[in-house]
Amino acid sequence: MPVDMTEIRDTPLADALSERYLAYALSTIMARSLPDVRDGLKPVHRRLLWAMHQLRLDPQSGFKKCARVVGDVIGKFHPHGDAAVYEALVRLAQDFAQRYPLIEGQGNFGNIDGDNAAAMRYTEARLTEVGQVLLEGIEEDAVDFRATYDGEEREPVVLPGAFPNLLANGAQGIAVGMATSIPPHNAGEVCSAAIHLIEHPDATTADLLRHVKGPDFPTGGIIVEPAEAIAAAYETGRGGFRLRAKWEVEQGKYGTFRVIVTEIPWQVQKARLVEQIAQAMEEKKLPLLGDLRDESTDQVRLVLEPKSKTVDPALIMESLFRATALESRISLNMNVLDAERTPRVMSLKEVLRAFLDHRHEVLVRRTRHRLAAAERRIEVLEGYLAVYLNLDEVIRIIRTEDEPKPKLMAAFALTEVQAEAILNMRLRSLRKLEEMEIRREHKALSAERRRLKGLLGNETERWKAIAGELAEIRKRFGSGALGDRRTTFAAAPAAIAEAVEEALIVREPITVVVSEKGWVRALKGHAVDPAALRFKEGDRLRFLLPAETTDRLLAFGTNGRFYTIPAEKLPGGRGDGTAIRLLVDLPNDADLVALFVHREGARYLVASASGRGFIVKAEDALAGTRAGKQVLNVEGEEAAVCALVPEGADHLAAIGENRKLLVFPLEEVPEMARGRGVALQKYKDGGLADAKPFALAEGLAVRLGENRVSVRVAADLADWMGHRAQAGRLPWKGFPSSGRFG
Repeated sequence: MPVDMTEIRDTPLADALSERYLAYALSTIMARSLPDVRDGLKPVHRRLLWAMHQLRLDPQSGFKKCARVVGDVIGKFHPHGDAAVYEALVRLAQDFAQRYPLIEGQGNFGNIDGDNAAAMRYTEARLTEVGQVLLEGIEEDAVDFRATYDGEEREPVVLPGAFPNLLANGAQGIAVGMATSIPPHNAGEVCSAAIHLIEHPDATTADLLRHVKGPDFPTGGIIVEPAEAIAAAYETGRGGFRLRAKWEVEQGKYGTFRVIVTEIPWQVQKARLVEQIAQAMEEKKLPLLGDLRDESTDQVRLVLEPKSKTVDPALIMESLFRATALESRISLNMNVLDAERTPRVMSLKEVLRAFLDHRHEVLVRRTRHRLAAAERRIEVLEGYLAVYLNLDEVIRIIRTEDEPKPKLMAAFALTEVQAEAILNMRLRSLRKLEEMEIRREHKALSAERRRLKGLLGNETERWKAIAGELAEIRKRFGSGALGDRRTTFAAAPAAIAEAVEEALIVREPITVVVSEKGWVRALKGHAVDPAALRFKEGDRLRFLLPAETTDRLLAFGTNGRFYTIPAEKLPGGRGDGTAIRLLVDLPNDADLVALFVHREGARYLVASASGRGFIVKAEDALAGTRAGKQVLNVEGEEAAVCALVPEGADHLAAIGENRKLLVFPLEEVPEMARGRGVALQKYKDGGLADAKPFALAEGLAVRLGENRVSVRVAADLADWMGHRAQAGRLPWKGFPSSGRFG
């Protein structure tokens, strides 16, 4: 019945779009981007291997043109562009991209510099032993088959996969709303972990990680990720690994040296890496590096010449790791399709369990197939043996009877299969039917049948057989030039990071100038006359701080946050400088309270106007972002007060807005990393005006004017000595009218 093409249906656009986009998304997820957990392959890779298997391109045969393989794939199984299919084939053959290449290429298949492969009409390919192992047993009903897109051929839904390809070679892909990123691993280690899981089904991720140390990249390198982070990544299926280039020092004459990079991170193109290092040198981001040469052949060899022979090679490399792709981060996202074709993120144990369950199913199916074949052959052999002593009668029946099959079946109690086999027998096989050979074959097949039946009836034996297969795979591919681990592990030299920062900056003395309105600049040298400084109209000096270009400044705001400012980022002394709010995210309703040069081991007293406070270490005050770090929690309109705790300070003087003064031991103020603190002084009205830590033996210094300082010794402070949270009493006559210590 013809379709009525004139019918028009009204459908909301949102419904039509969502329906079509969902179909596209599912197609991308299921049939393009995510690998199957069982064989670790995407459809295009699986079809490539299957097409090469049909072309009999095994490791012992000759090569065939890649154009022939690509033509078969896109014509029979994969109706996509030939360029995309050829790129997938090329990647499977690149030993710097695949840890265990599945295809052996002949011709130009690209290189680690990033050069493309030659056209498919020039290159040739065949399967490697690893690729052949993935297909092993596919002719023995090991997996299901389905019709191809045009219904003319059949293709496997999944490969038998005796090799743990998903983890060994990894996978990368971006689908719709999800992605996968699995780095390659060492096949020997993966097999050992799988065998351990067979023997100990309740094994934890920590147990498996005794075998699987971490990724093993085809280009080598050094993983500098902490062991705890690696364990967490494999436990959850999500994480990442920092991968660094491998380098060594080559000594020259007269104390000179060169740094030689011999391995670069995975998926980093060497030519682009060299360009990146050269550009960083031009931009003066690598002041320790003098020259760069690429002396690579089939082995990577990047020669780095230092500017000075006194430079530490480790500092040169740390600066390169920070500025270039000599250090890369490889993500781990084990998002795969499970046996039910459902995408989900799996842990290491779940991936290994799914692989083993698939191998168990393949073993059962192959065993049943072999058992059926053995029983068919035994049936034929028993028919041969049944007629062996009556060859003359068999020949007579065949020669004289019009319908010899029923006569043979009746005369010798044969089955239809046995009778058909006898009738199809060649005459030259009738020389005594070679009785000894038949009996020998019958005996061997009978023993094989018993073994196969025993295997099907005993799950323990089946798992032993799978463990044996994995041990054989480990022996074949887990050692030697192909199988030995290439990627090593090391702890990142964290202590050297600050030395790199300093090495990249020229160390010079500067004076930091901050005005009342928040304009900051850095003048060269320390001999700066405050009276000679010029500011914008209505502005004046707030802070004058001697420092060096390698220092970090700690700025404390009335909002209770510490901000970290690298001194090298401060503008020069010409002009009025720049607004400090452009360097840090200081809110408009907040102002600076104090400015310090960060020193290891320093301590700061932080307090709010309500009189609550504590002591914080300089390390706890450092912030990693422009937003700063909240240290003192303030409420409402409260402003913060901050003072440096000098070395040797043992007492604290606090004065309130009510002009009450209290002196008490500093040990009564706790050290904290963050919070509201404890009460320093008690008030009926107002709050804290100022606080000053000091050493009692040296006395309390109070500034009376621009050039006048009064010092009160311990005996003179007896009337104001007390304990934390007391009210205190009015200060002595002559205390500054500002109510502050100055």
